[in-house]
Amino acid sequence: MKLLILLFVVSSLYADIKQNMFNLYQNEKYEKVCSIGFDNFKQHKRDEEFVSLYAFACLKSDYIDRLAVPTSVLKFSEESRANSAYFSVILMQKKLLYHSLVDNYDLSEFNLPTTDYVLSKVFDLYAKIGKHQPKAFYLFEDPDDAKLTYKLYLSQDYKLNKIVIEEYYDTITIKRHVYW
Repeated sequence: MKLLILLFVVSSLYADIKQNMFNLYQNEKYEKVCSIGFDNFKQHKRDEEFVSLYAFACLKSDYIDRLAVPTSVLKFSEESRANSAYFSVILMQKKLLYHSLVDNYDLSEFNLPTTDYVLSKVFDLYAKIGKHQPKAFYLFEDPDDAKLTYKLYLSQDYKLNKIVIEEYYDTITIKRHVYW
């Protein structure tokens, strides 16, 4: 009897966490969902819906480095494998873009898949520049919307440089993305 009650309590708590994450996600509280997912990942790493929800929230809140672990566990369904591939592309593009900006590595030789995520768009636009002398910043026009532009630069930190992408609609800043 005690075991049955314990199982009911544990399953209720689990359902509450996942439902809470889903509700927060729908209300665009992505950073909160990412934090809850991160804190509860170990207990729910076999639930691919939980892992995908956690990973998409981390992506939308620009915590790209948190995609590495979900990418490795999303493998049991077609949808999960597609999500894993999507996250892998973005993570790889971030690493390559950082390598290029910091070390002047030429990306023009790469022919990689892409996504609709802002980092992917900027990666593609930056890679098209080819070999060049480094600049303090780069401005790119969105190929699908002439009013949408991206400013790419490195932010100097005392320990680690960070990639910064600022999105502008006309001259108004929409969002600032920071990746390390």
